[in-house]
Amino acid sequence: MNKTFFLSALLFLILVSRGFAQEELQITSKESIVQSSWIIGLGYNAVDDSGNVFDGLFNVSDEWNMLPYPSRLSIGRYFKNGLGIEVIGSYNKYKVGKKIDGIVNSVESNYLGLDARLTYDLNKIVGETGWFDPYVGIGAGYTDANNIGRGTYNAIVGFRTWFSDTWGLDFNSSGKWSMTKGNGSTNHLQHAAGVVYQFGIEKGLSKRGEEKLALLAAIEKEKQRQNDSIAEVNRLKEEVLLAERLKKEKEAANLAAMEKAKLDAELSRKKAIEDEINAMGYVYFNFNSSYLTGGSKTTLDKLSELLKKNSSIKLKITSHTDSRGASKYNDWLSQRRVESTRDYLISKGVPDSQLAIEAFGERQLLNECEDGVYCPEDKHKVNRRSEFIVIAY
Repeated sequence: MNKTFFLSALLFLILVSRGFAQEELQITSKESIVQSSWIIGLGYNAVDDSGNVFDGLFNVSDEWNMLPYPSRLSIGRYFKNGLGIEVIGSYNKYKVGKKIDGIVNSVESNYLGLDARLTYDLNKIVGETGWFDPYVGIGAGYTDANNIGRGTYNAIVGFRTWFSDTWGLDFNSSGKWSMTKGNGSTNHLQHAAGVVYQFGIEKGLSKRGEEKLALLAAIEKEKQRQNDSIAEVNRLKEEVLLAERLKKEKEAANLAAMEKAKLDAELSRKKAIEDEINAMGYVYFNFNSSYLTGGSKTTLDKLSELLKKNSSIKLKITSHTDSRGASKYNDWLSQRRVESTRDYLISKGVPDSQLAIEAFGERQLLNECEDGVYCPEDKHKVNRRSEFIVIAY
């Protein structure tokens, strides 16, 4: 068992032990979490000032004072280290019939609270989830309850659950202890639930994402080490086989020279064929005609012999007109000319597969004889032609 196999097996065991399948070993959006942000919250609050603290903690009907509309507003800043600073304003009413300080309340009164708190995100301890944020905190504030104002020391426990990077719900409970003794102020509980909106977001990786990143780095490092080992082995092999390689390179150079000479000879042959075709000149047509003249047939006879001797050649025939007449008519006429040129070569034994055709009408004049320009007949004749272009050998 070699060292490379051992290290690969070790990395596989690390993947299994950390719960990562091979196909899951990549950073995804699930590992991208919000690390710091501003949060605004709007929701409801319930005040339990029954005086019995935890007895009847969930006795909503007799002890919880609530309003039927949003009555709590908060804004806070939360940092990468898990700490958050938040300011909360809340409004409520002590309802008639609710138990306040152990006595059934007979007069409705307002409840006003303004609190500041410092919280800590427990995900920093238990591990980031990206959607569930439990937290604890402490704070202080001022509360006017049951017509008595008092400063309070506060302790908070709660959690947020997120539907997206920006929107979520917040649930929390606060114990509030009066700073003032002897003025009739009492301790009480305040519960809250509401919608929160997150902005000014800075994102990062969860602990699982950081583990994946570290593992990916380890795998990449191991791959690099293996590549370095392979490179070293190859280097040693190259040194051992240097003499043989030089010999092969020399043989390859000789072969390349032979191939070049062969290629040069082939290029010369192709050039000679192309020169011979060019020397034959163009096939010219009479005015308003697509019939081949005697001279044109003589040229095509020579061209057909050349093509039959060199069956690997593929020739493109292009036909043209002068500028006189309508453009559409000239397109039609040049098509007739290119077809008659091709058909004559085929009649002389040239395979159709060796020939390609294209008609240009009056679009490729060889001189200045455009529409509206007077030219003598000999100049117009220059444009009434079929040309030959070698497109493959």
